[in-house]
Amino acid sequence: MIFAMNQLTHFDSQGLAHMVDVADKANTKRVAIATGRIEMLASTRALIEGGTAKKGDVLGVARIAAIMAAKKTSELIPLCHPIALTRVAVEFAIAHLDADGFDGVRCTAAAETVGPTGVEMEALTAVQVALLTIYDMCKAVDRGMAMNGITLREKHGGKSGSFVNAL
Repeated sequence: MIFAMNQLTHFDSQGLAHMVDVADKANTKRVAIATGRIEMLASTRALIEGGTAKKGDVLGVARIAAIMAAKKTSELIPLCHPIALTRVAVEFAIAHLDADGFDGVRCTAAAETVGPTGVEMEALTAVQVALLTIYDMCKAVDRGMAMNGITLREKHGGKSGSFVNAL
């Protein structure tokens, strides 16, 4: 899909990147939920599940990393507004060779605020950093782990209303 520059909000009329002006937007409750997964060897999954990874509580550390990342999203994404988050929740689900042949950990992050701009980037950043943290904590035993499926599942609030990803 190709967009004209005037359809992309982070470009001005001359095609130059800029931070979107949200001063006139209403403060509303905004929620975004993102998901992703990290595939790994069954033995790596067993270390995480059993709490026997050498570096400690993998999912506990990944949860804190995700929350910290959501809070720092505007420092990582150049045109992202700093947002006063009211809530960040991170959940993990361990999968044992499910119907899709997936073995590993699924992550879901929800970010919330009351403000003039959405929290999609915060939720997506939280998921990605959680998965990166899992990789970091387990790479000594499994360098072949793969992160994928990182996606915005839904968002609510603001002028554009709700979005629920059909994928």
